[in-house]
Amino acid sequence: MIQSLRNAFKVPDLRNRIIFTLMIIAIYRLGSHIPAPGINIAHVKEIFKQGGLLGFLDLFAGGALSEFAIFALGIMPYITASIIMQLLTVVIPKLEEWMKEGEIGQRKITQWTRYLTLILALIQSIAITQFFQGLLKIQISLFNRFLTVISLVAGTALIMWLAELITQRGIGNGMSLLIFVNIISRFPSAGTQTYEVASAFNIFLVIVIILFVMAAIILIEEGQRRIPVQYAKRIIGRRVYGGTSTYIPLKINSAGVIPIIFASSVLLFPATLARFFPSQSLQRFSEVISPGSTFYLLTYFLLIIFFTYFYSEIVFNPLNLADDLKKWGGFIPGVRPGQPTAIYINKILNRITFPGALFLGVVAILPMILMSTMRVPFFKYFGGISILIAVGVALETVKQIEAQLLMRHYEGFLK
Repeated sequence: MIQSLRNAFKVPDLRNRIIFTLMIIAIYRLGSHIPAPGINIAHVKEIFKQGGLLGFLDLFAGGALSEFAIFALGIMPYITASIIMQLLTVVIPKLEEWMKEGEIGQRKITQWTRYLTLILALIQSIAITQFFQGLLKIQISLFNRFLTVISLVAGTALIMWLAELITQRGIGNGMSLLIFVNIISRFPSAGTQTYEVASAFNIFLVIVIILFVMAAIILIEEGQRRIPVQYAKRIIGRRVYGGTSTYIPLKINSAGVIPIIFASSVLLFPATLARFFPSQSLQRFSEVISPGSTFYLLTYFLLIIFFTYFYSEIVFNPLNLADDLKKWGGFIPGVRPGQPTAIYINKILNRITFPGALFLGVVAILPMILMSTMRVPFFKYFGGISILIAVGVALETVKQIEAQLLMRHYEGFLK
């Protein structure tokens, strides 16, 4: 590992990319501690001790929301905008046409994603400012509210720009890396609190569980079902094309962490709604589905399985893949081209999605069960979604560095 790190810094281009990425991350973390104007930070931190949806959003903001910093919204508006645009490509023909245009179409979609991000950031910043004004029971002047909203929106736009800089001139995907940084920034406080209250045996058990979960995540993330594809020979002029064999890699977990985010948002929504509209029915319902209860865990698990299938069906279209194979003279051995190929691919996708959905459900509820039984503060900060994102992003970033090293004939990280 040490030798691989030395090799990475021997390559000037790779070294500059790594240093540039670290500098952007440092700027991002600095902005997460600069408070927005007009808010009492001490009162805000008291609210976040209650957890709930605010605690879930604060996870993606790296603690910036609990300090009401200029980066308080984090990258959630961009993530939400990206998911919305991805879902709209299925129902809006123009967006689907842009998707098929390649790089030019992707630029158009990216530009509209930026516009949608700013709109969502404006709405969220107004809502959060009003929300905290009601919870803190203080009157914020109109000018301070305007200044706070502008600061939060500008912070979101700056985060977008920093993430794109990392993607273009650094290492890895910018948005994913910023999420990764937000998650691991909680590690010192989580480790300190666990060390103060947990016994030596529980600390050892936590380390073993985390290592086991990380190994399982890597196994599932790398797992794929390869469907063999054969291309027929074609003679164009005096040249022969095709006649090669390849495969279609179908990932076991093709939905990523999106099902966990959807399921968490759905279950936390009633509790958040009860704060805006305090009624006895909403309060009772929010107590029934409070995190940690048996009903909550069971509903959470089932929702994750549902959203895994739902998202996989949306982002992966077997019919388009079958048409593309037929267009380029490709076929799956033993399966007729066209509609039978689409049915065959869809059947395999449904089969491999089920173990992936079960895995996501277990990873999501396991830290909650351990938190309620072991009483270890570590799992309060590092739930299933945070561990899954952290491991996935780290693995993808290491792969990119590995590819850069192998291109220059250096031994990489992955043996």
